[in-house]
Amino acid sequence: MPVNYRTPSALDLYPVDGVRLGVAEAGIRKADRRDLTLLSLAAGCRVAGVFTANRFCAAPVQVCRRHLELGNDVRALVINTGVANAGTGEHGWQAAVETCAAVSQLLGIDDRQVLPFSTGVILEPLPVDRLFAGLPRCVADLRADNWHAAAHAIMTTDTVAKAASRRIEIDGRWVTITGISKGAGMIRPNMATMLGFVATDAGVATPLLQELLVQAADASFNCITVDGDTSTNDSFILIATGQAGVEFADSAAPGYQEFSQAVFAVAMELAQAIIRDGEGASKFITIAVEGGRDHQECKCVGYAIAHSPLVKTAFFASDPNLGRILAAIGYARIDALDVDRVSVWLSSAGTEILVAEGGGRAASYREEDGAAIMQQAEIGVRVSLGRGQARATVYTCDLSYDYVKINADYRS
Repeated sequence: MPVNYRTPSALDLYPVDGVRLGVAEAGIRKADRRDLTLLSLAAGCRVAGVFTANRFCAAPVQVCRRHLELGNDVRALVINTGVANAGTGEHGWQAAVETCAAVSQLLGIDDRQVLPFSTGVILEPLPVDRLFAGLPRCVADLRADNWHAAAHAIMTTDTVAKAASRRIEIDGRWVTITGISKGAGMIRPNMATMLGFVATDAGVATPLLQELLVQAADASFNCITVDGDTSTNDSFILIATGQAGVEFADSAAPGYQEFSQAVFAVAMELAQAIIRDGEGASKFITIAVEGGRDHQECKCVGYAIAHSPLVKTAFFASDPNLGRILAAIGYARIDALDVDRVSVWLSSAGTEILVAEGGGRAASYREEDGAAIMQQAEIGVRVSLGRGQARATVYTCDLSYDYVKINADYRS
């Protein structure tokens, strides 16, 4: 079960003018489950994307990059689950291209106006015949209020669908931002998330939209990790339809700061939902690192703690074996780190205790206090490096027996 997360209801997800969504059961990998999603975009929408840094990036990622680079008016997104179409060579590329062509024929658009996305098992061929057979059902299902169904249709090992929505008023007009994401394992995005799609009815100039997307990814999806593995298929897409009558030409435009913060909030909710639903997770852990010389070294320390199997299993067992945190800080490759200036705190539900300072255990620390905090579902770790003013935050989860079971049985 996810840690303190519940999928918003369909009524809580606001439609975005200019975006329609349809889903279908195509049997891509398993029968009797929604596994194919189509997003149809009105003419004039602007689309930005960021993708995985994995050198074995999937064929659909390669096709998406190419189509976005061509600068065409993107009119559709197609997403399948079950098979990642990664590690599939030329056949995989051809499958992704043929998928775009099939969508273009159904919608009467150019195939270069279609962006394909896949998620699931790597090194297996995409069954395009099943995908093609399911596409007409997606088209027949296209509706503006179908975000809830789409959030369920893009799931793989997720136990819950992930979605978020906001409405803000700018200059007397309402602007909507709605998004969905999927992911539970193989999460250390290094750019974005497994799959994330956010749309707004605001108008945003193309260069500004890409800038906003990168900033939103860095503030959210690039701050999460379940297991330290970067997927071959990570993709995060931001769509601006311009239907609300509010246009942002640059970051100095009136209302842009309020708008960008709302986009960040949606992205953060989606990103944290992935951690709360991490495979086998029972704890949601916030690791805040401060006092660094720059943001990057703070993030390195955060990820060193978040990726440590010893730290993560200690949190799962509620075992205050907190020397493991110090060990992770020590191997984070921070040049000339003075461990005597490092301090570590543990917190939950408004209570914070000092665990370590001056290079060792704090005199005031009692193990029973640490154990009490580690039994909670939401836990904070705060680290001060004592060498500057920079800070960064990383979100992660514990490592449980169920994580091993889920991944051992993933293909069965």
